[in-house]
Amino acid sequence: MLVKELKAIFHKELDTIYGKDEVFSFFFMLTEAYCNISRLDVALDTALSITKEEQDPLFRALEALKKNTPIQYILGETEFYGLPFAVNENTLIPRPETEELVQLIIDAHPKQSGTDNVSILDIGTGSGCIAISLAKNIVDSVVCALDVSAKAIQKAKENAVLNAVNIDFVEVDILDESTWGLATRVSKFDIIVSNPPYVRHLEKQQMQANVLDNEPHLALFVEDNDPLVFYNAITKFAVTNLKPKGALYFEINEYLGEEMIALLETYGFSNIKLVQDMFGKDRMISGLKV
Repeated sequence: MLVKELKAIFHKELDTIYGKDEVFSFFFMLTEAYCNISRLDVALDTALSITKEEQDPLFRALEALKKNTPIQYILGETEFYGLPFAVNENTLIPRPETEELVQLIIDAHPKQSGTDNVSILDIGTGSGCIAISLAKNIVDSVVCALDVSAKAIQKAKENAVLNAVNIDFVEVDILDESTWGLATRVSKFDIIVSNPPYVRHLEKQQMQANVLDNEPHLALFVEDNDPLVFYNAITKFAVTNLKPKGALYFEINEYLGEEMIALLETYGFSNIKLVQDMFGKDRMISGLKV
C-alpha cells in the first residue's frame, strides 16, 4: 500500500473526531515509530509504499484512535521537560502545565537551600515525570518519590532507568497516616512537591473523552464535598517532614486557589505564592515552612 493512500484513510476515518491538523500529526508520529518513515520521506517520494506487516500496527493504531485512546498510550511513550517517558493506562499522561511546575522549582531552588545536596520528595509520582525531571536538572539532588499504585511505581522505575537517574520509589498511601513512617529513608526534605488528584466529579463534563475513558481515575478525581483531601494530608505531612524554610509546591485545581491559600496559612506556611499557568489559570501554589 502507498503511504499516501494510508494517510488518506486516516484522514477519512479520524478528521471528524480530531481535526485535520491533529490527524496529520498522529499519522506521522505513527509512521515514524512503526516504519521509520518521516513526513519528509513521504514528501520526497510520493510513491513510497509499506508492506502488509508494516501496515498492521498502523491499522491497529487507527482503530484505537477511533476509540479515543490517547496517542501516547498507543505509542507507549511521550516527552516531558525534554525527556522521554514511557506511559501506559496506569499513569497519567504528563501535561505542559506540570512542566511549568517543574520549571518553577528549578528556577527557585537556589533560594531554598544552602546545601549542595538538595533533598526532594515527589508525592503521587505517577510516571515519575516530576521527580525524574528534577533529579535530572538539579545537580546533586537526592530525590524520593511516593505513589499509592504499585503499577505506577513500576513504570516510574522504568523511566528512572531510561533517564539515568537514581530515585528512591516507595509505595505509600499518603491518606493513611499509619504508612507515613514507611515513606522515605530521608528524614527531612528541602522540597516537597505534589500534583495530586484534584478534579471534582462535577467538573467531568469539562474533560475530553480520551481522558475520561482512558486515564486512571485514581490519579484524577476527588469527591465534590472534599476536593482538598490530598492537599490537606500532604500539607500536614510536610509540616513534619520539611526542613525549616523548606518549600512546598503543588499543582492545583484552577477553581480552588483561594481555598489553597487558606489551607497553607492554616498549617503555618509563609511566603505563599499563587502562580498562574500559560493559560492564565491559577495552577500552582508554593509556601515555605516557618
